[in-house]
Amino acid sequence: MRLIVGLGNPGAKYARNRHNIGFMAVDAIHERQSTFAPWRSRFKAEVAEGTLDGEKVLLMKPQTFMNESGRAVGEAARFFKLSPADVVVLYDELDLAPGKVRVKTGGGSGGHNGIKSIDAHLGKDYVRVRMGIGHPGHKDRVTAHVLGDFSKAEQDWLAPLLEETGREAALLLGERTSEFCNRIHRALPAPKNKPTEPSGPQAPAATRPDAQARWTPPPARKDTQPRSALAEGLARMFGKKD
Repeated sequence: MRLIVGLGNPGAKYARNRHNIGFMAVDAIHERQSTFAPWRSRFKAEVAEGTLDGEKVLLMKPQTFMNESGRAVGEAARFFKLSPADVVVLYDELDLAPGKVRVKTGGGSGGHNGIKSIDAHLGKDYVRVRMGIGHPGHKDRVTAHVLGDFSKAEQDWLAPLLEETGREAALLLGERTSEFCNRIHRALPAPKNKPTEPSGPQAPAATRPDAQARWTPPPARKDTQPRSALAEGLARMFGKKD
């Protein structure tokens, strides 16, 4: 048994928040993978049982609010006698560019209260899937940023990130987490309006290569599949609000 947890806050008020990208990610897995049963309430969470690549998996969205996420995760882990290594947690990361994904086992919380809670109830050696939402630029704006809704413009990278997470979730269960990240990044759109970089040592600082963002996503992968219900739902959700 493996436990895949998405972090967020319950209720319609928070549903579109950047802080809820973990909830959105496990919803995408649930929709994309036909093996999962409907959501039901258990362990102070919404859970759905299914399989990925033949391995039994429990998807979880804790309903305890972010700061107490560990209560739900710890309860399920104890019931199923899971070790921290059996648990995968997906959550928002301020210190990654929007759409960038990093996966690691163990480490610090980075100030994320949901992760602090899970560390306290489970230990630290679980798989952490950090999903970049970008930093607002000043610490005084952080709370408004993470508890603010994704904009319509952000759907350009959010929709393919969630689509690919749902499609490739099985890669998180073994030794292929780097491949998971690579597939996410290949699915993202190319940056818009990239400035021309003048050559020579006297190039303005703002346009020198060393002043650019640390990560530039490659061109979007062509996908001939019809747009899924997830993409349609996101388009409806973000279609009227910037």
